[in-house]
Amino acid sequence: MKIYLDNCCYNRPYDDQSQMRIHQEAEAKLYIQDRISRGELELVTSFMLDYENGKNPNILNRNRIEQFMRENESYYVGNENYQIIENSALTIMKTGVKQKDAFHVASAVYAQCDYFLTTDDRLLKYYSDKVLIVTPCEFIRRLEAD
Repeated sequence: MKIYLDNCCYNRPYDDQSQMRIHQEAEAKLYIQDRISRGELELVTSFMLDYENGKNPNILNRNRIEQFMRENESYYVGNENYQIIENSALTIMKTGVKQKDAFHVASAVYAQCDYFLTTDDRLLKYYSDKVLIVTPCEFIRRLEAD
């Protein structure tokens, strides 16, 4: 099963854990990360993830995220696919999705991911018939239901 985690998922464990939702999403992300590390899930990454992660002001967190992606990615959507991704992203943006988010979704669709994981409430409202967009917690519920 191919999955794509957007930038907010990668950063969730570094957010303030005092809110229950954030804590649960962070734990779910770490569980998913473990499943990826064990080869039970295929991780898709992209040039957009590299771009956004590269802007992370916390160097330690940025390096940890980059290392995890490089060590565990099964498929990388590189910028040689930029024009294809951009065309798809422009269509997605017409529904109100922000540019960076649209590039993430377009990358996941291009890579034929089964799931796109995000903690972004606005992005969770976007519907795609090509990839299921869910929170890390919802993804685990679906995994365990199968």
